[in-house]
Amino acid sequence: MNTPETLRVELGPRSYDIVVGSNILADAAGFIAPFVKPAGVVIITDAAVAALHLGTVAASLDRAGIVHRTVAVPSGETSKSMAQFEDILENILAAGIERSTLIVALGGGVVGDLAGFVAAVALRGLDFVQIPTTLLSQVDSSVGGKTGINSKSGKNLIGAFHQPRLVLADSAVLDTLPRRELLAGYAEVAKYGLIDDPDFFDWLEIHATQILDHDGPERREAIVRSCAAKARIVSQDERESGKRALLNLGHTFGHAFEAECGYGGRLLHGEAVAIGMVIAHDVCAAMGMAPAGDKDRIVRHLRAVGLPVMAKEISGMHWDIDRLIGHMAHDKKVQDGQLVFVMTRGIGKAFTSRAMDVEKMRAALMRSCHG
Repeated sequence: MNTPETLRVELGPRSYDIVVGSNILADAAGFIAPFVKPAGVVIITDAAVAALHLGTVAASLDRAGIVHRTVAVPSGETSKSMAQFEDILENILAAGIERSTLIVALGGGVVGDLAGFVAAVALRGLDFVQIPTTLLSQVDSSVGGKTGINSKSGKNLIGAFHQPRLVLADSAVLDTLPRRELLAGYAEVAKYGLIDDPDFFDWLEIHATQILDHDGPERREAIVRSCAAKARIVSQDERESGKRALLNLGHTFGHAFEAECGYGGRLLHGEAVAIGMVIAHDVCAAMGMAPAGDKDRIVRHLRAVGLPVMAKEISGMHWDIDRLIGHMAHDKKVQDGQLVFVMTRGIGKAFTSRAMDVEKMRAALMRSCHG
């Protein structure tokens, strides 16, 4: 086992560590022990993750004498629902949880968001630990305290800011992911370079193959650098009143595509973000504020690793531009009746603005959806 690397999310009394290492899941109890009380632990996971990793975590807790029980939900985005949220709450309340019970989210972004929201509201707030098992959740959703579920009106519209006590990211578990899931997480890694770190994007162009093909130093470095970028932004803007909004690069477009696909397996979140980031750069190039060559470079890189870069690549979908724009109007980034977009002046030069040229945006959507 390589020596884990620890980063700190600085939020005053709510500060916490992100621990990144290889094959550290087997010592999960050692990392979470400082936060465990006699009331024990409730592990919230999904069926697929439970089959792969629950045994390792449970064995670690057993060796440490930590009392634990598990609640498993179906795999997939559809578990981020009000019905599933209610089922978990009623389950753990009936089991007699206490205010000192620790919630452990073992899984990808769906489990982390759902379990975090349960922790935020059960008994008016429980401590929780994130053990993310996908690349996307390790570099993005497990860090920063955003928790929540989806609504019929859109993605992540019901939730709370509730910071974890610890994030434990084991890079070795990513070797169990399907290639498509790993690629979806890679889109969020690339996002950090596109926001404000062009040197990181340069590095990714060189090392993407090593990051995606096997656990190793390049993968761990990509996770650490991504987490460090997010930790820095969250420390400056915990509740997304300013700079944290930059983390939504490509997400407004991406969430609209996800909504049209019904949050199922046809389009993964990271795939939607990849398409959305290309559209954002396309619009800004059309508006004359970003080099067209930067969009082309992004397309080349994302396509080279195997990510979709245009909505028309999603099979079986017939996109209605007006419906997509309608979804964006319900996005939680609407302020004072206007949608705040993450725009760009090129790779590493993202900023937020309400000054989107709607016709150029519509044209960029048409190019992505219909060519």
